[in-house]
Amino acid sequence: MNTENTLVLGATGKTGRRVLARLRLRGTPVRAASRSSATRFDWSDPGGWDAALRDISVAYVVPPGVPGPAHEFVKRAEAAGVRRLVLLSGRGADTWGDSAFGLDMRSAEDAVRGSALEWTVLRASNFNQNFDEDVFHAPLVAGELALPADTVPEPFIDIEDIADIATKVLTEPGRHAGRIYELTGPRALTFGEAVELISRASGRPLTYRPIPSAEYVETLVAEGVGEGDAQHVAEMFTLMERGLFAETTDDLASVLGRVPRTFEEYVVRAAAAGAWHQPPRPPEGL
Repeated sequence: MNTENTLVLGATGKTGRRVLARLRLRGTPVRAASRSSATRFDWSDPGGWDAALRDISVAYVVPPGVPGPAHEFVKRAEAAGVRRLVLLSGRGADTWGDSAFGLDMRSAEDAVRGSALEWTVLRASNFNQNFDEDVFHAPLVAGELALPADTVPEPFIDIEDIADIATKVLTEPGRHAGRIYELTGPRALTFGEAVELISRASGRPLTYRPIPSAEYVETLVAEGVGEGDAQHVAEMFTLMERGLFAETTDDLASVLGRVPRTFEEYVVRAAAAGAWHQPPRPPEGL
């Protein structure tokens, strides 16, 4: 059994909480760190980083939302005696060119890959769970998902697969040193096809509508998203429309020894859990 002390950043987030549960089940000594964990970690507050890193051998790192802080974190990790880092990043990060999208992830990659530590980078496609736990969920519950994405497919990946490979890499020192894994699902789907599968499994008449990028930004801003953040998200779709991430890879299968979970498997699980049930209407009248 691997007895390294492991730090999981973003321990209450989509990937972090799943990695944390897997490590605990294996009996791996693990420290959960997030803004709401007993061990507090906030990328905007370096004062708490050293306590999180104390006596840690390996860390699972979810990048900060802005470029820069990861460089100081890696220096602190080196000084604290951390030996290995496993970083979550975005699919094809080194193909994004001069795009404004993902500067935070690319900065974190530069910090980790430029360090003297043993490192592994997990570059993931769009998560399946974005449809029931994140940005695409509320529009689907309302009945329509409208995005600036047309016919270029995306090989959506299940977060459960990301957690499986992250756990394996975290608990196998030496075997994945200096590796960048490009992680995808087993096949690519357009957003229209994805919404159709969700509609069928949930039994709800859900629709997908492609819209211009400017309209999408306006919609996000109207929902309370900052202008800069809205532009940032829209830029991701601009990259996707170039077809840069449409191909699937075998990296996950090569590490885990099995094929990735399908989008259909995800949809069945989420629909059975009531992910896209429409909230009940309030009573009318007195």
